[in-house]
Amino acid sequence: MIITISNQASSEERAQLMSLLCRITASRMPLATTHISGREVIALDNTVLDVQSQQLLLQQPAVTELLPMKTSYQLVSRSFQPADTRILIGTGHACTPITVGGPSASPVIIAGPCAVESREQLLTTAHAVKAAGANILRGGAFKPRTSPYQFQGLGVEGLKLLAEAREQTGLPIVTEVMETEMVDTVAEYSDILQIGARNVQNYALLRAAGKHSAKRPVLLKRGLASTVEEWLLAAEYIVAAGNPNVILCERGIRSYDPQTRNVLDLTCVPLIQELTHLPILVDPSHATGRRELVPAMSRASIAAGAQGLIIETHCDPSTALCDGRQSITPEQLARIVAETRALSHLMQGSELVQVA
Repeated sequence: MIITISNQASSEERAQLMSLLCRITASRMPLATTHISGREVIALDNTVLDVQSQQLLLQQPAVTELLPMKTSYQLVSRSFQPADTRILIGTGHACTPITVGGPSASPVIIAGPCAVESREQLLTTAHAVKAAGANILRGGAFKPRTSPYQFQGLGVEGLKLLAEAREQTGLPIVTEVMETEMVDTVAEYSDILQIGARNVQNYALLRAAGKHSAKRPVLLKRGLASTVEEWLLAAEYIVAAGNPNVILCERGIRSYDPQTRNVLDLTCVPLIQELTHLPILVDPSHATGRRELVPAMSRASIAAGAQGLIIETHCDPSTALCDGRQSITPEQLARIVAETRALSHLMQGSELVQVA
């Protein structure tokens, strides 16, 4: 159930509404207002509101509408917001802003190394991916690795290097946050907070990213074995906590076949667009684990309707400290950028109009 609060409601009327909701829910449910699609709303589980409670709420001067929802995810549902969400990236720092989402937007290309290894490596790669046509720079300052003996990233020093790369190139940056205690620190440097596949059900982290005062956009990757509903409910945690700026990222799901790192579930792209108003990107690097498969799966992702790609790019993949096998070169990235943008324009009909 989604409760829409009147823009004209006084502080006393709002307090009266929250007091009533606390009584109805017996203070068992977290109550937080979210501003989304020009509305201030509160979402609640349908089961806590009987007919009498709904009638009491409709009598409140602060309430303009009660919207019953049929899905467990509510605020991210397209039933709640039919129009696509458009998220402006890069307004918090000095860089070139870029919009993610929307039916006619050109595909957004996020590229950069898996991990920030050194100043020289990052800055060289940052300038190279910009020249190749990327819109946003990626790079891991904190790296969740399967083995405790593998390179774990440079930490805060890596964040500072990412900020320097943004200053030199004008590209917004995205990097992963792994702990609730680090949300403030990562948000200070980054334009997008990435929550990785291993943390998609880390509910404390999801809430922290949602509650952060800067409302930094969140790139939410699909879990290794997450269903679409579980993934959307993870997004719901962030939005319900107060941050509507969520970008979904399909990065492949776990399989039994060792030939690829994961299985890229492109079926989910049009399905996600049917179920939610949030934008969706695809990560063909983690999905395949093999650089030779990245170009084809990048084209396939755009053909399926993805609104952008996040691609691991390294100037010398053979020496990469992390995921070199799936990293492409800037030259390969330039070809992918050209191909996917041409494909996107063709799908939108612009090339057909020129031919006609």
